[in-house]
Amino acid sequence: MTFRRRTFLRLAAGVAVLPALPLGVRAQSYPSRPVHLVVGFAAGSASDILARLIGDRLSQKLGQPFIVENRGGAGGTVGANTAARAPADGYTLLVSGSADAVTATLYDKLNYNFLHDFAPIAGIALSPLVLVVNPSFHAKTVPEFIAYAKANPRKVNYGSAGVGSVAHMAGALFESEAGVAMVHVPYRGLAPALTDLMGGRLQAVFSTMPPAVGHVKAGRLRALAVTSTARAATFPNLPPIGDFLPGYEASITEGLSAPKGVPTEVVDTLNREVATAVADPQIKARLTALGTVPASMSAENYGQYLAKETEKWAKVIRAADLKPG
Repeated sequence: MTFRRRTFLRLAAGVAVLPALPLGVRAQSYPSRPVHLVVGFAAGSASDILARLIGDRLSQKLGQPFIVENRGGAGGTVGANTAARAPADGYTLLVSGSADAVTATLYDKLNYNFLHDFAPIAGIALSPLVLVVNPSFHAKTVPEFIAYAKANPRKVNYGSAGVGSVAHMAGALFESEAGVAMVHVPYRGLAPALTDLMGGRLQAVFSTMPPAVGHVKAGRLRALAVTSTARAATFPNLPPIGDFLPGYEASITEGLSAPKGVPTEVVDTLNREVATAVADPQIKARLTALGTVPASMSAENYGQYLAKETEKWAKVIRAADLKPG
């Protein structure tokens, strides 16, 4: 009888703690199903490539598929609006960054408020741009470029991937900081803009690295400077524009955000895994090859960075009275 009684008590004690186990398991079970990464741009874009790179690593580490969902349109606002309306459970994430910081002011009738309706999760990378000109253009340095633009108001045409793109904003910021007046020519992507630049129909493009590198190395374009605060690994011999215009900086920021209210445990899990991925030598090499600088940030730091970017581009947009195309 004593044996049976002791056995019963042990079993009863085990049953008594069972209700506590699912709570602990649930707290550490994220993700328990596929996670969707919403990208506000088309497949093949810089945001899409980065999302697939990081998504694959998160899938390997967390044991669930991270599925990239391309919802392109209106400067990334279609994708952001999709993510903003999703449940705040961590299963729909937005590949967020500079585009969202721009559209927050550029579009005055959005169905969401980027800074208030999203919770920052992690910064991933920064991508500087490069100022390229046609080889026949006589300016070989940024000071010469500025001098020519000042002497020839509205005679310098610069192309971009569209109104509100970071390539456009980099040019608008350059005009403001240098005190010059150029003509912005929007395209449906940087590839056709670079084609027209090589054909002599444009004088300059503030281009992302990947589409410009090959043309520069082949001599079809001349690179003058990068838009980051420091020299870029892709073009180590090029000075930053900030060397000539103190304070100038225009980079593409990429990271992850989620609908506001996402559980802290989810944010912590994703931030930890993103930081681990970005620190991995293979991921670093892939990011560098894309012309990006690995830039892991805590959720708090990423949120502060996005707020500063939004404020910076708001000043440029209002000063130039920019409107969506």
